[in-house]
Amino acid sequence: MPKKLIKNAIRLDFPPEALVHTNLSGAAFSGECLWVAGDEACSIDRLCRLDPAGSELLRFGDGLSFPLSELLDLPGAADEEADLEGMAVADGYLWVVGSHGLKRKNAKSDRDNAENAKRLAKVTLDGNRRLLACLPIEMDDAGKPCLVRETKDGRLARRLKGDAESNLLTEALADDPHFGPYMAIPGKDNGFDIEGLAVDGKRLLLGLRGPVLRGWSALLEIALETKGEELRLAPLDGSGSLIRKHFLQLEGLGIRDLHFSGDDLYILAGPTMVLDGDIRVFKWPNAKPLLATNHEPVRFEAALNEMLSLPHGHGTNRAEALCQLPTELASQTPSWLVLYDAPGLDRKDGEYTVFGDVLHQ
Repeated sequence: MPKKLIKNAIRLDFPPEALVHTNLSGAAFSGECLWVAGDEACSIDRLCRLDPAGSELLRFGDGLSFPLSELLDLPGAADEEADLEGMAVADGYLWVVGSHGLKRKNAKSDRDNAENAKRLAKVTLDGNRRLLACLPIEMDDAGKPCLVRETKDGRLARRLKGDAESNLLTEALADDPHFGPYMAIPGKDNGFDIEGLAVDGKRLLLGLRGPVLRGWSALLEIALETKGEELRLAPLDGSGSLIRKHFLQLEGLGIRDLHFSGDDLYILAGPTMVLDGDIRVFKWPNAKPLLATNHEPVRFEAALNEMLSLPHGHGTNRAEALCQLPTELASQTPSWLVLYDAPGLDRKDGEYTVFGDVLHQ
């Protein structure tokens, strides 16, 4: 379990055309290559391991971007942000999920009061935000992982059935007594906002940054099946239930990322609103077998272990991504990578290089 943080131990060198280096929100590994996503882009970036340039433990660069519009028939425009928040590699696929939430325009210092009042009242939905997809990983001639629409062995990129307004998940939640009322509230206003993703076979866990209900954070458990070129929600059991709800006691924090390590589930948690505040890592011991045998539609879990708190700045350095380092990168010591949105000057080296942290025992 992680107990110690090594600051700026991971160096990420991005190309000048990069869109994600200042808004990193998701990360996952394929061997010695790192997949990253940003919440202001509509693509996945791949970084490869390079020799260290300074005192960092690991360095990644040689970036290559994979536009989602070349991999999927998107519900929105090709250049419309997907607000990708969660990522996981499982069974030869890279899984990605967008926030699914609405957004509210912000007030700006160069606008007058009347115009800012109009901006603050405007709520919109980008069509690509309601995206849940699996993208096949295939090795290129150089032995590096690439994302493709279809692999040579016939695996396809697929997304959950839906359009720019809704998908099967939001339709299933529309009348839910806990989350239905929050579907029309912007994510950063404690509205519905997916930020974490973990995969176990056909079962997916979606971690919600919001809403947090009387201090209880939420995981949604779903199962997926393929039908043609689409993903569909599958019944979780004989009762036909499509969603199970798990409320976690994270002391009022929302879920920012999820990662399975063995049977344990690691949870990155932080403020649900736009706040500078506590960001912590929790562990749910033996979550995987417990989830596999549970048939209750709603359950509450308070037996979580708080591991450590992470640093944050004033409007900067907000931890958004957590994933375990492969053993070949971690010298056989269990270690975790943490990446930050809005990196401060202490996490930059020039315009296109940012640093992440390593957690280890």
